Amino acid sequence: MLSLMLLVGWSVVAAAAAPFAGSEGVPTPPLPVLPLPNFSQLKWQRREIIMFLHFGVNTFTDSEWGTGKEDPVIFNPVGLDAGQWVAAAEDAGISLMILTAKHHDGFCMWPSKYTKHSVGSSHWRHGKGDVVGDFMKAAAARGVDVGLYLSPWDRHDSRYGSELAYNGYYLAQLQELLNNYNSMNEIWFDGAKGSNAPNMTYYFTDWFAMVKLLQSSINIFSDAGPDVRWVGNENGFAGTTSWSTINRTSLSIGNGSIADYLNTGDPKGTDYLPPECDVSIRTGWFWHKSQSPKKLKKLLEIYYKSVGRNCVLLLNVPPNTTGLISETDVHRLKELRNAIDTIFSMNYAMGCSVIASSERGSGFGPENVHDDDHLWTYWAPRDNSYYNGGSLNEVDHWIEFRGSGGGGLKFNVVRIQEAVGLGQRIGRHEVYLDGKCVAKGTTIGYKRLHRIKGGVVNGSVVRLRITKSRGVPLISSFGLHFDPFWEPNRNHT
Repeated sequence: MLSLMLLVGWSVVAAAAAPFAGSEGVPTPPLPVLPLPNFSQLKWQRREIIMFLHFGVNTFTDSEWGTGKEDPVIFNPVGLDAGQWVAAAEDAGISLMILTAKHHDGFCMWPSKYTKHSVGSSHWRHGKGDVVGDFMKAAAARGVDVGLYLSPWDRHDSRYGSELAYNGYYLAQLQELLNNYNSMNEIWFDGAKGSNAPNMTYYFTDWFAMVKLLQSSINIFSDAGPDVRWVGNENGFAGTTSWSTINRTSLSIGNGSIADYLNTGDPKGTDYLPPECDVSIRTGWFWHKSQSPKKLKKLLEIYYKSVGRNCVLLLNVPPNTTGLISETDVHRLKELRNAIDTIFSMNYAMGCSVIASSERGSGFGPENVHDDDHLWTYWAPRDNSYYNGGSLNEVDHWIEFRGSGGGGLKFNVVRIQEAVGLGQRIGRHEVYLDGKCVAKGTTIGYKRLHRIKGGVVNGSVVRLRITKSRGVPLISSFGLHFDPFWEPNRNHT
């Protein structure tokens, strides 16, 4: 169904080159505002939450960054059950999981033919085990998509520091994984390394080209994309301004000075490179007996500041020394999913009558924000001929919701979504209740969530006002929700 929707959407883009209304008087869709997302990026964005699994020798040494000198025999997860990992993700509504195939310590979670520093040299399953293989099979059995992280920094391999030799080794392992395992949906690269690590130039361009050659639909993540970018921190928070557009020419992997630019994006950006927010459910990335999962209220705050700011949340849930996700973490994942479902299952805007400042014509009316298609049906106001290649312009468009039957509206969360398949556009917006501004911000993107700072509000008329946009703004969905977990006196989002 998603594939059909996206294909239909692209035909909409093609049709947008036609005049506003043809000889039959049927209005055509608005022109796209470049750059646009591709099929894989749109599918990724709609996942909202995905899972990271940090697992390896660090799990058994109670450390975060291994030395590379660990004896492989310490790796012995006697109860490993990748099916349990996948079930935990599936129960939490997660459809994509990413496993650390190799962390900075260089220990490989599959029996690589290019090194003995792997599960093949451990006592686990008598040296015949394959964590990556188990993970792939378990995910495939439940229809969950997969990805891998292969750390460029390797503290074990003696070739590290020798540019040609190490890049050749890394590329060989990359080919080994992409050729021998299931189709992947995301592959993770970063520039993390210690201050005392040898100088090393990574051939990222070569690596990326190989990835696309072997699995063309995969999303490549790094500080510089080319498909998904890092958000610039490991707190799980995006900027209050969050553009999916950015200039890749201004990015480089491992460059800490660009963190703020990564966090906000760029309305003048020539590349569509949406941000991914990575954070762990615990304090550390690897499992530690002394640590516990974050409280539900903290995870909800992260959700609002990642998914609610036009990002995908990559939540790390590390398996323990037994080879299972701890029950406390499984329980917290279920709590998070149940809380999200509780908050957003009821949309109080659905019972409202809806009007707008203007509309493009038949098929583009404000009633479209009430349907279940959050990509290709939308309210489009009259464009007033201010399309100028995608620059931000001062505008004044609004859509208004009135409670039916004279009943009041009670809510503390506002949800707004753009039709980003035709480009991210909105640069400033405001939400009014009975003429009083209760929320405001800059970007919207795929999803913007506002928790009302003062808590629950009551009123009759809600108006969303768009005051700055790249081309005509397109609103695909709007919601008024009640969050019973929100305590505004403790923190604001």
